[in-house]
Amino acid sequence: MNATQIAIALWTLVVKEIKRFTRIWPQTLLPPSITMTMYFIIFGNLIGSRIGAMDGYTYMDFIVPGLIMMAVITNSYSNVASSFFSNKFQRSVEEMMVSPMPNWVILSGFVLGGMARGLGVGVIVTLVSLFFTRLEVAHPLLTIVVVVLTAALFAIGGFINALLGKKFDDISIVPTFVLTPLTYLGGVFYSISLLPAFWQGASMLNPILYMVNVFRYGFLGVSDIPVGWALTAILAFIVVLFGVALWMLDNGKGIRS
Repeated sequence: MNATQIAIALWTLVVKEIKRFTRIWPQTLLPPSITMTMYFIIFGNLIGSRIGAMDGYTYMDFIVPGLIMMAVITNSYSNVASSFFSNKFQRSVEEMMVSPMPNWVILSGFVLGGMARGLGVGVIVTLVSLFFTRLEVAHPLLTIVVVVLTAALFAIGGFINALLGKKFDDISIVPTFVLTPLTYLGGVFYSISLLPAFWQGASMLNPILYMVNVFRYGFLGVSDIPVGWALTAILAFIVVLFGVALWMLDNGKGIRS
């Protein structure tokens, strides 16, 4: 395939993925906005008013970046996991595998589609947050870069989950038992400086902590960890996981029964 054909194939996959989740928007876009509204009301207004300031900011301002990032992570991951596994289940993925499309185009198409949903939900949650607080972005470029990289990382993770899954229940195991706990323990609702020294060290093993803190630094200018380290870690995870996903696809792992 030449460059034009590859671009058309990639664009077609991305458009297909975007149409897939926008067609059923009451199931894909509406629930996250309702869920995050509950977080803003319960944690931000009711509980936050009793907690007071966190790192020099109101509790509502402190948790907004983490909640936006949580929505991006969850939706980027789940979109690709469910979409690619559905293609596996329907055997339509085999048609793509025997087509002239390079495997990296197939992987990129699904990842970009997952990123589109994750970032779209992130925008929706950001707009919802404006009803509860006034957002001020200290570092706009950094904020955009880190949310795009995070969406890409978890979209790739969702692709690997779909490759490894044998049945529909398998694609819900990681979000339920891995992603959700790591997100709640990733500094969304608190600063790790409040933790004892041992648990601060243990928290550093949580990759989501780095993403939440860099994103919060983009908004508020405060972070519990060095921003350079966090960005390096995110980029390293993307390179490694993309390589793993492409290797699995090239070798038919999870495709051939």
